[in-house]
Amino acid sequence: MRKLATFFAAILITTLATTGMAAAAPPDGKGKGGGGGGGGGETAQPTAIVTLGDSYISGEAGRWEGNWATAEGNRGGTDRAAYKRKGIWYWDASRVYGNTVDGCHRSDVSEVLNNGIGVDAKINLACSGAVAANVHRASSGGVSFKGEAPQADQLAGVAADHDVEMIVLSIGGNDLGFADIIIDCTVRYNTSPSWWQNTCNESGQSSIDSLMPGAMAGVSKAIDEIRAVMSDAGQADDSYRLVLQSYPSPIPRGSEFRYSESGWSRSNTGGCPFWNVDANWARDSLVPQISANLASVAASKGVEFLDLQDQLEDREVCSTSTDHGPGADAEWARFLVTGLTQGVAQESMHPNALGQQATGTCLGMLFNAGSGSYDCTNVAGNGPSVMNLTAG
Repeated sequence: MRKLATFFAAILITTLATTGMAAAAPPDGKGKGGGGGGGGGETAQPTAIVTLGDSYISGEAGRWEGNWATAEGNRGGTDRAAYKRKGIWYWDASRVYGNTVDGCHRSDVSEVLNNGIGVDAKINLACSGAVAANVHRASSGGVSFKGEAPQADQLAGVAADHDVEMIVLSIGGNDLGFADIIIDCTVRYNTSPSWWQNTCNESGQSSIDSLMPGAMAGVSKAIDEIRAVMSDAGQADDSYRLVLQSYPSPIPRGSEFRYSESGWSRSNTGGCPFWNVDANWARDSLVPQISANLASVAASKGVEFLDLQDQLEDREVCSTSTDHGPGADAEWARFLVTGLTQGVAQESMHPNALGQQATGTCLGMLFNAGSGSYDCTNVAGNGPSVMNLTAG
């Protein structure tokens, strides 16, 4: 039996976290008519792009620019919250997550802030750990989360004084219990020997199948809630773009791990404690199933879809194409936080700063493309500023 110490912190994982507003390019003159002044003409409202949803769009794990196996100093140059003063290293997560450090984890590299889109305001309302009910308006049964009003109600405040050009939504993963599945898989890996593998894929699949209808109903309602808010603000459906996006896989297929599934290296060094068969299921069944169901919701609601399921291909945690540390071979997702004193468990298995920047590149490309459904993948040998967007 394997020791349990290396994964206790993983049981605290909170999945699927986002932030603030940032100045962007000068106004493009578009906008709803505002209160006229002077000669009685209309004043264009500032343009905006808004993100809503969970941790995969809030910027969770944006603190990290790669992974490092030891806890000293700036963790091999991967910890963006580290700084040195008088020869002593300190760590301040607010340098990345701002005032959401203890909750929503909206990072300074979230996709809404890293896309080159020319609007006046880039606004992140997403929150790590959010479920669909945290997006719905309070008047429709929506629930406040981490001390914040439901996200659709927050959107109403933004829409009241902005010409919103695009809204991007990432939601559903927490409704499906994605964090619980990760915990179950890692616990089973760490508590069973290689000659008797206690795997998680069968129970995980059963759980996903039972939760999927309700989760997708919640996503569908979230889209309705967003449209209702925008309609109340005077913006017709065709005056802004609404995009639903899916989730990437943070781990590779079993044959693509650079650490053997036997021994301690996957847990203690790699931070990727999954049996090969479970990794294959997660990569080739679970993530595609979630994407397919989200795509179906998007199609039924007539909104755009951004499919990210292959975005981290060959950039996943423990992939043979990557290594620990920053640089060209860095992993684009956060490894499973174990007993090491690095950050917090809820950052585990999320796109890190590099992965967030890659999603921002995808979003910028989508904004400049025509309305529709797209897949976004990375380009071998290139960093997160070079991505490939193709019609889905």
